[in-house]
Amino acid sequence: MPELSRRHRLLVLAICCTSLLIVSLDNTVLNVALPSMQRDLDASLAGLQWTIDAYTLVLAALLMLAGSTADRIGRKRVFMAGLVLFAVGSLLCSLAPNLESLVAFRMVQAVGGSMLNPVAMSIITNTFTDPRERARAIGIWGAVVGISMAAGPIIGGLLVESVGWRSIFWINLPVGLAALLLTWRYVPESRAPKARRPDPIGQLLVIALLGSLTYAIIEAPTAPVAETLALAGVALAALLGLLRYEPRRAEPLIDLRFFRSAPFSGATVTAVSAFAALGGFLFLSTLYLQNVRGLDALHAGLWMLPMALLCFVCAPIAGRLVGGRGPRLPLLIAGVAMTASGVLFAAFEAETENVTLVIGYVLFGLGFGFVNAPITNTAVSGMPRAQAGVAAAVASTSRQIGQTLGVAVIGAVLAAGIGSSSYADSFVAAARPAWWIVAACGFAVLVLGALTTGAWARETAARTAKRLESPEVRDAASLRS
Repeated sequence: MPELSRRHRLLVLAICCTSLLIVSLDNTVLNVALPSMQRDLDASLAGLQWTIDAYTLVLAALLMLAGSTADRIGRKRVFMAGLVLFAVGSLLCSLAPNLESLVAFRMVQAVGGSMLNPVAMSIITNTFTDPRERARAIGIWGAVVGISMAAGPIIGGLLVESVGWRSIFWINLPVGLAALLLTWRYVPESRAPKARRPDPIGQLLVIALLGSLTYAIIEAPTAPVAETLALAGVALAALLGLLRYEPRRAEPLIDLRFFRSAPFSGATVTAVSAFAALGGFLFLSTLYLQNVRGLDALHAGLWMLPMALLCFVCAPIAGRLVGGRGPRLPLLIAGVAMTASGVLFAAFEAETENVTLVIGYVLFGLGFGFVNAPITNTAVSGMPRAQAGVAAAVASTSRQIGQTLGVAVIGAVLAAGIGSSSYADSFVAAARPAWWIVAACGFAVLVLGALTTGAWARETAARTAKRLESPEVRDAASLRS
């Protein structure tokens, strides 16, 4: 990629952030619309889980393929294809006649979405080569998540109440078209110096692992025990297959050598934990505010606004802290705040009082606002630039896996607790174990932030990057394959 002027770099950043905006906005708007979808499509709790997890599951399964493909054939080309597919999927979702069609069209959306965020992050990484400038750019990137969380509930509430839930997918069309035209005009093409070969077996193993595990968790409350155990067995077999097969390839879909870096491994597990907490938090909050308190979509969105605003305010601060002092402090702040929020709901039933409900939302927004920038920066900054797409895709995949598992596990726990009772009669008690899971995820962020950001961790990152660039290692991998 040629060296760009500062103004051109900022324009590229803005274009890439647009893709993150429509993807993130789609998720937050969808959560506000869940009760309306449930009534209109006669969906069960498991059906609501699938409207979210069908998207995040496909996204998680394809992100690494999209990242490596973009490094191979061109990031701009893959990014533009993703914008087109995401817009088409959004249009189809708005026309879905039933729940099954909506879930299928969400998968189409996800195929396009898999080509957007990791590829955009790879473009940003290769555009902003100075570490401090890159950290600030990533902080702005993280702030876009805050913008989507702040705007999503309000926009979603207005659209659902005035037009209907189908209109939430329409907003992706003009934004996607504008991003497509700007990308074609201003984003330079780039690719890795050496093309990576496809890994179809690794890709199939990833799909089998994520698909069987998610299905087993979501359907566990109602499916036969034998079926759940069989799916869990498929997931375990796929995981063992990945661990055995991938190290034998010269250019694997998942380069397991990345995980020898303590900061990279820490960022990956932190992303899973933080986004599992987010997925569960939004799912529980939406159902409580609308199905228990009886609020409409707009007023439910307004109640969630404190959390969203804190995400928006804290994300750029976290980016500056990462650029100036490293990822440790933002991760510790995030872990403490997210844990405190989960404990407030689990132990003190914060949702039953207005004051404690707002405090719980503020704490979670504070914590989540600080967690995104250190995850992203840590995942890509210690890796060779030639593999930025794959490294960014692993980080993005971890986010989607976390959100998928968060909705699946917390939805299953909630369904098991409610049983045949109504939401209003038993929701708070049934949700208590789920809130403890949210608190545990926050505590995991805190512990990982303390353990994987020290000097020894940075040494493992330097050794890993050196090995990844070593001709001897590449030659040995070629012989194994």
